[in-house]
Amino acid sequence: MKEKGRSLIILCLIFLLLLAPAGCAGKSQTISVSGAFALYPLMNRWAEEYQKIHPEVQFDVSAGGAGKGMADALSNAVDIGMVSRDITPAEEAKGAFYVAVTKDAVFPLINQNNPALADLLQQGVREDVLEAIYITGAIKTWGEVVGRPDLTDSINVYTRSDAAGAPEVWAKYLGDHKQEDLLGVGVFGDPGLLEAVIQDPLGIGYNNLGYAYDNSSGLPVAGALILPIDSNENGLADPDEILETKAEAVEMVALGKYPSPPARALNLVTRGKPSGVVLAFLQWVVTDGQQFVGEAGYVALPQDQLDAGLQKLQ
Repeated sequence: MKEKGRSLIILCLIFLLLLAPAGCAGKSQTISVSGAFALYPLMNRWAEEYQKIHPEVQFDVSAGGAGKGMADALSNAVDIGMVSRDITPAEEAKGAFYVAVTKDAVFPLINQNNPALADLLQQGVREDVLEAIYITGAIKTWGEVVGRPDLTDSINVYTRSDAAGAPEVWAKYLGDHKQEDLLGVGVFGDPGLLEAVIQDPLGIGYNNLGYAYDNSSGLPVAGALILPIDSNENGLADPDEILETKAEAVEMVALGKYPSPPARALNLVTRGKPSGVVLAFLQWVVTDGQQFVGEAGYVALPQDQLDAGLQKLQ
């Protein structure tokens, strides 16, 4: 009789487990995230810190571009998509729910052995010149950029091959264009685009803040330099336009002295308003999680924008 009673109890437990929601088995405690390279380093830091206080929550984080992040979020392939550009009305109509979590910027990069390096660092480069390089193709040599007819080295232009926020915001900066309007050899991802410029003395590219600078040294990644943007078009790279360190770049973006675009807010996206563990995590990101934004080398959003995001999540 005792054995029969024990078997009956086991059968009841199995039955209850089969009836339990899938989330109770632990699957809902894993938050899957994909998308923008721009947000990838910070998301990994957030995941690490959140797990310290919520060890029951696991994270599966992958990069792949803002386009992938949005597509994955809208298709429910992941819980959260990382998107490094504005969310369109069409995406909102498809169910995209988003909250801004930090600020970033895209920076033009050149090789440290560029033949016109001294002139470029002294003069900077105007927006219309960058547009003539990346959009119309009217400027084809480095000599044309700095006003030296004797310098005939061609400009080797590199851009992103994957749908991403960085090329989208870079194209928007260059006359409100789209990513597909950008000229150049397509290279996948922030790391790939950076490597292409490092390997080519005549190359020009662009990278998000977290990839343009080395996190350890705070200097541009070895082999590359940030090309100063002559925002006031006075023909000189002024002190606040020469961004030799990551700290200087963060400060100029935070103060609004770096053009916007290519500075912009970065967003986390879900399909519909999130709930449960995902909602709790996003609420933490816009509150306690903000203490790690500066440490990770990103730019904090104004408090009123964070408060608006938190209210949106209520």
